[in-house]
Amino acid sequence: MTISRDNKKISRRRFLKTSAALSSISVLPSYVALGNASNSGEKAPSEKVNVAFIASGGKGYRNRLAFEPYGLMNVVALCDVDENRKDVKESAAAHPKARCFTDYREMFDKMADEIDAVVVSTPDQTHFPATMLAMAHGKHVWCEKPLAHTFGQCERLMDLAARSGVVTQMGNQGHSGFNYFQFKSWTEAGLIKDITRITAYQTNGNRWSGWGHIKEYPSQPLPEGLNWDVWLSVSKANPYSDMLHPGKWRGWYDYGCGMFGDWGVHVIDTCHRFLKLGHPSKIKIVELKGGNDLVYPAASRIRFDFPEREGMPPCELTWVDGYREDPEIETKFRDLASEQPGYKFPKGQKRPRSAYVGKVLYSKDMVFRGGSHSEPLRIVPRQKYLDMRRHLPRFSQRNSDHWENFLLACKGEEEARSPFSVAAPLTQVLNLGTIAQRLRQDLDFDRKTQRFINSDVANALLDPAPRKGWEEFYKL
Repeated sequence: MTISRDNKKISRRRFLKTSAALSSISVLPSYVALGNASNSGEKAPSEKVNVAFIASGGKGYRNRLAFEPYGLMNVVALCDVDENRKDVKESAAAHPKARCFTDYREMFDKMADEIDAVVVSTPDQTHFPATMLAMAHGKHVWCEKPLAHTFGQCERLMDLAARSGVVTQMGNQGHSGFNYFQFKSWTEAGLIKDITRITAYQTNGNRWSGWGHIKEYPSQPLPEGLNWDVWLSVSKANPYSDMLHPGKWRGWYDYGCGMFGDWGVHVIDTCHRFLKLGHPSKIKIVELKGGNDLVYPAASRIRFDFPEREGMPPCELTWVDGYREDPEIETKFRDLASEQPGYKFPKGQKRPRSAYVGKVLYSKDMVFRGGSHSEPLRIVPRQKYLDMRRHLPRFSQRNSDHWENFLLACKGEEEARSPFSVAAPLTQVLNLGTIAQRLRQDLDFDRKTQRFINSDVANALLDPAPRKGWEEFYKL
């Protein structure tokens, strides 16, 4: 699937004109995005960034708390579709000077000039329009993972990020942690090389594993104070129910990205980036359990085939999810007894984290194991590591975390570590996986044309048309 490359040729003047037509705005280049005078009147922009939070409850609430300790931001706006949520009210109480909204479009209409950066922490289906509008206004954007709900949305986000020149960051926090710097250093030093097989997994269960019996969307009375139209965003209009909001939207094809979107970005991000995987050429359904036309499978085993690229050998990546599913790690590389299949846990003992989330990378001479987020890689078996440990590449272990990195990037002091140019291709791999899950079939993908070779139905799912009334965001 390919977004028209004519978009790449849009002149700066035409881009400004198009964006301004949307809501009388103008886009500022990144080097002047913070200006020379404070919007807040409190401190110079070189000291603080004026930030608006789109979603101030749930993940938005937690992101706000994560950004605050650095003293680098002023919270100037809070936007959430559900104004009666407890955490939404708590966010408003914590920042009494911030203006509150239930529709981010109204927020930009009324106070775009007071905002330097936006943090988007909404459900998957709203990432795209909220982030597109922010970039069209010339605002730096942190967008939660996965970057977008569909392959085509990712393509447009990547394109507009490049044209607008703003700082962008996807919220896969581990991409500024230990694993990021370790994987980067070990790859550059040639320690991680010639990886031909990867097993990635999250087998601690999900919220929708018992939903296979559901044949239609449930319906409940709409709670007072909930802006359901904005919650639905560009996606299909279905009735409100607490099986969607809050917190359960991820299990539905129409709104979430399943386990790929929830955990895939935290497990395979460094593999995808530093092994330069790009898009797969084949996606094979090894096994699916449960699920139906509306709901993601309760368990999945899916293989992505990546061809040879830039001198690297072909690589198979197998993703495994579902409660207590076995990721099929060879016995000699299960370095804890409690990871072994059939291990009987004493009463009160929990499974080690490595038993239910992580990745295994196989090369000709070495095997690496890692977890998710910022958890480090380790060389297995352990004796192999002990033999090599004094000669392993060194790397910095004192770095800004993901939230501080974004704010410093907004100020021009660092480069964002998970910009859309990196985050979009990663998310697109996951988007392709969700299409295979939904159709329950093997798919062949042409990396050059970005189209499936063997399924017109799958191609239609790459870039579905938006809900009526939300088309404008696809034209920016």
